[in-house]
Amino acid sequence: MSKTALQALAIALVAAVAGAAGVYLWRAGGDAQQAAEARSTGKPLIGGPFALVDHTGAARTEKDLLGRFAVVNFGFTNCPDVCPTTLQTISDALELMGPAAQRIRPVFVSVDPDRDTPDRLKTYREAFDERFLMLTGSEAAVARAAKAYKVGYSRMKPAADGSYMVNHTALIYLMGPDGAYITHFPFRIAPDKLAASLKKWVGSGS
Repeated sequence: MSKTALQALAIALVAAVAGAAGVYLWRAGGDAQQAAEARSTGKPLIGGPFALVDHTGAARTEKDLLGRFAVVNFGFTNCPDVCPTTLQTISDALELMGPAAQRIRPVFVSVDPDRDTPDRLKTYREAFDERFLMLTGSEAAVARAAKAYKVGYSRMKPAADGSYMVNHTALIYLMGPDGAYITHFPFRIAPDKLAASLKKWVGSGS
């Protein structure tokens, strides 16, 4: 990706709104400094420290993602279509990659911590690739993680029965073994195209 394209992405992740499927991108006050730094370095400031818990209840931080490539997606388990479709796409892509998939850790971060407990995530994980690391935490901890990845989310007005949806950014992020952002993919990408793109970054495996 060229420097110009990276700069454009950095600005878009800070200020733009994506209309597709009701998801949108992060618009946080005070991000002007981050945008300026992104323009000066040519790299979007995506990723960073977080302190969450996984589907087993174990504490996890950004350090747990180091050493392998990470495919990171944010969503929630009560999502009717975008989230399960995206996780299935990632699962199918990893299957298509063969041995090369061993170099990738798929990660799902819930933006609905009130409902997405570790036990709920553990059950949800069973429908997808067994390598998924499912993360949740307190509202504050999830908010910090989402901000680090420039992910926006907002709980919608509850229905009469108390159920609710969560609008959220639905991009798929590829992070390097050093924790640095590499690129991202749209949630509608086909599994074979995702697998081919990932292979270009991680190699063919052994």
